[in-house]
Amino acid sequence: MSITTPILFTIAANTIISFISLVGILFSSRSKKTLDSLDVLVSFAAGVMLTTALASTLPEALESSDIHMILGMTLIGVIVSFLMERFLLWYHHHHEDTHSIKPSAFLVLFGDALHNFIDGFVIAATFLVSVPLGITTTIAIAAHELPQEIADYFVLIHSGFDKNKALLYNFISALTAIMGGVVGFIALERFETISPFTLAFSAGIFIYIACADLIPELHHKAKKHESIRQAFSFLFGVILMFCIILQAGHSHETEQKIEKAGTQACQTIQSTH
Repeated sequence: MSITTPILFTIAANTIISFISLVGILFSSRSKKTLDSLDVLVSFAAGVMLTTALASTLPEALESSDIHMILGMTLIGVIVSFLMERFLLWYHHHHEDTHSIKPSAFLVLFGDALHNFIDGFVIAATFLVSVPLGITTTIAIAAHELPQEIADYFVLIHSGFDKNKALLYNFISALTAIMGGVVGFIALERFETISPFTLAFSAGIFIYIACADLIPELHHKAKKHESIRQAFSFLFGVILMFCIILQAGHSHETEQKIEKAGTQACQTIQSTH
């Protein structure tokens, strides 16, 4: 695979992630009560992120490093996520009433910019391993970003921004994903041996987001029909990602078989001369 392939995929994926921040356009003429319907998106995102971490990212990391070191790095990912949430306001609640949102909108934007930079770095790390893994990771991050960006939009509106400024500032903070992707690609391409640990760290981030940030928000809605809707949405996210991961795995295996066959053919030709 040419070295230009992963960088192009990285930039394209992070550009898509950045444009998700403009999803607020769809809600610009609607009430803040629209946030009440986000539980379906949040439960879907939780299923997608857990499946990606446990069925794709971690197994990929374990293929090329010691299990204890990989799981240790995964734990570090969880710990760092917790500390950044507490001290840098990295993640903020998706469904929380905007009247209780603190701190100010600019701190929210700062936290979101940092969050998106890390997302870009994670996407770069996975595309350097393989294109299929990069695609599944991008889907997982997009699933998480969608409800978060909708919530961010309403937070900014409540904080005093008009609709156009809320969209603009939210988009600017999202562009750090592209910067994170470029930085991640340059750093990881030079130090390939840290790639498995980066994947494990990323898995820890995904697990933390799903278990500490997304799933707890769903418990605020305990009515029967809402719980059923959340359960179906969560399972749909899990099943969808399993199908994508399995398909990507088959494609990756096919690529490896083709490369191996090509190598054997070249060796055979060389041995006949």
